[in-house]
Amino acid sequence: MSETARPDADKLVSDRQSATVVLGIESTCDETAAAIVRGRSLVSNVVASSMEQHARYGGVIPEIASRAHAESFIPVVSKALSDANMTLDDVDAIAVSAGPGLAGCLAVGVSGAKALAAASGKPLYGINHVIGHIAVTQLQFGDFPEDVLALIVSGGHTSLLHVQDVAKHVDVVGTTLDDAAGECFDKIARLLGFPYPGGPHIDRHAQHGDPHAMHVPQGLTQGKAAARHPYDFSFSGVKTAVARWVEEQQALGNEIPIDDVCASLADSVATVLARKAIAACKQYDSDTLIVGGGFSANSQLRARLIEEGERHGIAIRIPRIALCTDNGAMVAMLGVNLVDAGIRPSNPDFGIDSAMPMDKIVM
Repeated sequence: MSETARPDADKLVSDRQSATVVLGIESTCDETAAAIVRGRSLVSNVVASSMEQHARYGGVIPEIASRAHAESFIPVVSKALSDANMTLDDVDAIAVSAGPGLAGCLAVGVSGAKALAAASGKPLYGINHVIGHIAVTQLQFGDFPEDVLALIVSGGHTSLLHVQDVAKHVDVVGTTLDDAAGECFDKIARLLGFPYPGGPHIDRHAQHGDPHAMHVPQGLTQGKAAARHPYDFSFSGVKTAVARWVEEQQALGNEIPIDDVCASLADSVATVLARKAIAACKQYDSDTLIVGGGFSANSQLRARLIEEGERHGIAIRIPRIALCTDNGAMVAMLGVNLVDAGIRPSNPDFGIDSAMPMDKIVM
């Protein structure tokens, strides 16, 4: 399709008789997902996970995940349309995660979405998966206030973003310098003998432990490092400190207080995330903080964010658990924003970007 023949998003906005309908497709890691969003309403949401296939290896194996996406793509998209009582003729546009993520997994989703768009003549948007985690909160809380801050916390990303317009302008305020919060939890979980994914196991044990039982460092919160990186995150030192303590106790033949270790780790990570996010809100005069990503399901983090938000008069928007993890709804919701803002669809030959920068919203 030539440049001039591409569907025009401005025409879509003016011609539609009701709220914009978008099919969203997600395949960045180990979930194959599709959803239909109409305006600010979730019409259908289907997720097929290959997590059980990766559990024996202690982490996601890209080749296994890619094969699972290829097997699940058609059934998942078909069910999303069926659950919505729609066909492709009923949607205004298709959106698909183009990055960041595992290259092979992204390739399956993008290739499938391009085939659907070509067959149906629908405009296609290759979107930033991480920005989708911000947009999805609109399904629960409605539109954003101006100049809102967003904290994205997942297995591979810990980022603070300043959202001037979720469809047009997102700036990076802070990011992970080494291990993300989710990576830190998963590595400690393996050391403690928890199966993959380890985060939920740490969460459950932490609820029964003493968060002050052991000292866990809080990276980039003291001295010159804090001054140079006020809104950046570093959890590699946290991981190393906890791992060394556990190994020392094991070498001494001492029983490891699992609940206390988990509680101390969770408290340290939650404290750093909450305090830096609230400080950024103050810096940018934002009275609302949006929280997204799989790690935002962590109960200690949710509680600490709400506590700090109430203390400083900042509204915390954390979506329900089903919308925290990777899903098609977040892709579709960002797609709706792009169509409604008059953003032109992606070029038909757009590629994937496994390291897509946080300030790039759409390909």
